[in-house]
Amino acid sequence: MTSALDQLRNMTTVVADTGDVDSVRALKPVDCTTNPSILLKALQNPAFADLVGQEVSKGKAQRLSALQVADALTVGVGAALAALVPGRVSTEVDANLSFDMEASVAKGRALIAAYQAQGLGRDRILIKLASTWEGIRAAEVLEAEGINCNLTLLFSSAQAQACAEAGAYLISPFVGRITDWYAKAQGRSFAPEEDPGVLSVQSIYRDYKARGIKTVVMGASFRTT
Repeated sequence: MTSALDQLRNMTTVVADTGDVDSVRALKPVDCTTNPSILLKALQNPAFADLVGQEVSKGKAQRLSALQVADALTVGVGAALAALVPGRVSTEVDANLSFDMEASVAKGRALIAAYQAQGLGRDRILIKLASTWEGIRAAEVLEAEGINCNLTLLFSSAQAQACAEAGAYLISPFVGRITDWYAKAQGRSFAPEEDPGVLSVQSIYRDYKARGIKTVVMGASFRTT
């Protein structure tokens, strides 16, 4: 009997939203995506104890800022995940830069440079940006430089359209959070075939396909029952 995971593999690309190297090694996703909370949890794993000690010591010796040490740890975890998957690892730009286009571009370039210093080319990394107006404009600049982006915190077809026009490599519509909003607003739950989050992503996907848009649609934040 095939598992639910195997059934998914037959229909789509499996991406792990985790920094747990043991899970990634066992479940063998194609890609990985991370965020700051995932990275914080991952760095508490004994598997990353040497990385944490090394980067903290380096930071003290070189009088680096806490943010610089955090970036080094982020790239360290990303590199470890990249060693376990054949595809790409999404690395998120600081959330406090979501409304600063220039700073987001600079951070994206810096993260790519740090990965390249670890021997990982830009074809293995996606820079993860919020789908704010500034984040989308930052993605447009980075994509023009050959730095592919994952646009996250996406809740509407308007955002999806803007991301496509910017040439984003991939978008991550938040299926579960869209449904959460409708459930709260309407005071009810939804059957799978009427789930607002699922319907939203289906609409975006069909629109992209109908217009020949190459941007990848990766549904995220699914809710399980």
